[in-house]
Amino acid sequence: MTGGGVRAVVRKLRGKTIEIKSNGELDAMRAAGAVVASTLTLLEGAARPGVSTAELDESAEQSIRDAGAVPSFLGYHGFPGSICTSVNHQIVHGIPDPEQVLADGDLLSIDCGAILDGWHGDAAVTIEVGAVGETDRKLSAACRSALHAGIEAAQPGGRLTDISHTVESAVLAAAAVDGVEYGIVADYGGHGIGTAMHMDPFLPNIGKPGRGPRLVAGMALAIEPMLTAGSHLTEELDDGWTVVTLDRSRAVHWEHTVAITPDGPVVLTTS
Repeated sequence: MTGGGVRAVVRKLRGKTIEIKSNGELDAMRAAGAVVASTLTLLEGAARPGVSTAELDESAEQSIRDAGAVPSFLGYHGFPGSICTSVNHQIVHGIPDPEQVLADGDLLSIDCGAILDGWHGDAAVTIEVGAVGETDRKLSAACRSALHAGIEAAQPGGRLTDISHTVESAVLAAAAVDGVEYGIVADYGGHGIGTAMHMDPFLPNIGKPGRGPRLVAGMALAIEPMLTAGSHLTEELDDGWTVVTLDRSRAVHWEHTVAITPDGPVVLTTS
């Protein structure tokens, strides 16, 4: 799934083989991330009542290919779509389907990846379809704020789980303000990214700070909290991909690809 001409340094950091990129390589990842960002912006405008998730998938593939890139997800371990479309109680890895037509009040999480010149970008957004309830808006806002808190914690010299702890703390703070309990999905989380979509290290969304590999300039991480309006427990459907909440409560997912630089974290998946 990766192209030619790719060079990266691989280092052993606390037992993990982690890819360290040069400034030029991070620039190449930023170009891939821009393709992802523009595609997600397109889909945010297209996701409305009456539109199927398969139609969104077709639009996403066209957008990615028009930019000279390749969808990361299409064919990945047999995945049949160019994006993941997870609706309401679906958390991640939802398969685009012509029979899944969006309705007013749906929460739609779209995960999108693109490969450009051998480098990967990966991001996710949760879209409010039509008019959604206040509870759903707060759930999505809590997840998005936790993502941005996690990004700010991705500082050179820190430890991997500083990000995890900050995400968890941000969720708990939002839950206290909202007067609810949010479930933090622990079975799935972020990851290293670069010349492959999923690389070491795995980045959990909960945990104590000060653990795991030290964050160094040149690392790139996909930071991606997933929250539920109920239990954190999940199950995978018979399709072998779609992950849903066990109690069928609604779920949201936000993600960015982030570079660790000497000056702090830099989001790579922006237009």
